[in-house]
Amino acid sequence: MTDATLVTSASLAASETLESPARRAWRRLVRRKGAVLGLAVIAVFILLAIFAPLIAPYDPVATSWSLVRKPPSAQHWFGTDDLGRDVLVRVMFGARASLLAGVIAVSIALAVGVPLGLLAGYRGGFIDALIGRITDAMLACPFLILAIALAAFLGPSLGNAMIAIGVSATPIFIRLTRGQVMSVKVEDYVEAARAMGNPRWRIALVHILPNILPALLVQATLSIAAAIIAEAALSFLGLGQQPPAPSWGSMLNAAQRFLTSAPWMAIWPGLAIFLIVLSFNLVGDGLRDALDPKAR
Repeated sequence: MTDATLVTSASLAASETLESPARRAWRRLVRRKGAVLGLAVIAVFILLAIFAPLIAPYDPVATSWSLVRKPPSAQHWFGTDDLGRDVLVRVMFGARASLLAGVIAVSIALAVGVPLGLLAGYRGGFIDALIGRITDAMLACPFLILAIALAAFLGPSLGNAMIAIGVSATPIFIRLTRGQVMSVKVEDYVEAARAMGNPRWRIALVHILPNILPALLVQATLSIAAAIIAEAALSFLGLGQQPPAPSWGSMLNAAQRFLTSAPWMAIWPGLAIFLIVLSFNLVGDGLRDALDPKAR
């Protein structure tokens, strides 16, 4: 019995050793109930956003004065707003703006922040000092305040809101990337690659970048949640998605005048923001644990 147990343990250890890092991380991730729940909720919102034009029973911008502020019913599950528009349909179409803004804004931050962080962390010297001072100046201003200022400067539109949020999130990725590069570039395998005469760009892209991707992936997941909140805030202030196009933030703006007489106008878009942001944070926490090399 003892010999069989030892053989089984040895087999499991061998299989874990041969398992790819991505597969191992996925196996650890799906063990975490919070992360799985978050992935399921995100998948539902993505499907709603993609198939909204096909499954929505009403036009999200069509008004009807005979249906103004109707409570939830069999015909309108989430009720209607102050212009007679179906709230459920607008929440579904609003998911498109929020998810698109979150993904594109974080993509902008990654596209700008990671190369600058690699450059600053690997080269050091004057370049590191210059990028560091610019990053410190941007981080001195709160993320949302900076995004509002940039969006106001660029003009009200969803595209400009994405750019403003992406630029505001860039210093986070610059600092994270720089710190990761500073710790990785002194490893033995990087020194060996340098001793073999590899050019700096190859060392940075082939030997350093792949080893800092887990930290970037976790931060990107958490930043999407922050970007969705920022997009809702900008749309609430009239600097994001412009009416009559649906957005969760603009829906909350319209609902604030009817919180007592038609509370469902605020409840559903607010609940949607809460669920999607919570889900991305749960997935981010799960990824942090799953990608931890010390995890078992």
